[in-house]
Amino acid sequence: MFVDRATISVKAGDGGNGCCSFRREKFVPKGGPDGGDGGDGGDIILIASANEQNLTPFAYQTRYQAKNGPNGQGSDCHGKNVPPIMVKVPVGTIITDAETGELVADLDEEGKTVIAAKGGRGGRGNARFASSVNRAPRRCDPGQPGEERKLHLELKTIADAGLVGFPNAGKSTLISTVSAARPKVAPYPFTTLHPVVGIVEYEDYHRISMADIPGLLEGAHRNVGLGHAFLKHIERTKLLIFVLDMAGVDGRDPVSDLKVLREELECYMPGLGSRSGIIVANKMDLEGAEENLARLREELSADPIEIVPVSAGMNDLGEFKAKLRKAVELAKNRYF
Repeated sequence: MFVDRATISVKAGDGGNGCCSFRREKFVPKGGPDGGDGGDGGDIILIASANEQNLTPFAYQTRYQAKNGPNGQGSDCHGKNVPPIMVKVPVGTIITDAETGELVADLDEEGKTVIAAKGGRGGRGNARFASSVNRAPRRCDPGQPGEERKLHLELKTIADAGLVGFPNAGKSTLISTVSAARPKVAPYPFTTLHPVVGIVEYEDYHRISMADIPGLLEGAHRNVGLGHAFLKHIERTKLLIFVLDMAGVDGRDPVSDLKVLREELECYMPGLGSRSGIIVANKMDLEGAEENLARLREELSADPIEIVPVSAGMNDLGEFKAKLRKAVELAKNRYF
């Protein structure tokens, strides 16, 4: 199950109460105040982790509560501060307040943290109030309550490159060929139902992350088809990889497909359709692919976008990996 949205409630620990106490020892008359402070309640901290792939755990556990700080005691015994609860979320998680809609944090980097709920501060014991004019204070403070709030989590996949194309264009086959990702591959549309991230590795240990996005349809920006819910997962990709079915197996025209894809991306988010990209001309081993490739090259003669002919189903990738690396490096320098 893939979950990219979740709502959770978090409750930080309350601070412990301060203690009102006086020394009572033999041969120590009027020993004075010795009430200790209460301990601080535990925080709830969200941390971005590359080991988490989606928000599925939050579909089952929706409430997180830290422990309260212990109360202070006599003999100047202070309550111990409670350690925070660390909750791991995937890199790219956006956290907003569910009630106000206020942005709490955007955890877009590995190890980035945010205090989702601050623990209450422990109360002061009566020893804190002793002075030259008040030698026997009977005042002690109660602990402060910890924060409690409801948070909305939304995942936007972070990858170097994102595969964009119509259903059955061969995106899943391509990512399974160049990486260890194993998405479902079948000869019918909408095989991919959720984003899949794979890692493309090179001989010099260079790595590029690639996201396979469910197939788009015309009108995807208006909630048409399956891909509309996952357009957000390509917002942060540095490079777009347009995968086209050059053989037109489903009766499609690859030239018009490219125009529609760019228009849908631009309608969803201005500037996304013109982001750096390369075109993967897939299924070149099938009949009619060469003619369509020639038409595509003629149509894009004035466009500097790179066209890479491949046949992912036959494991014939040509210069795809080399051109992918070069395009990603150029995109990083241009946009980031």
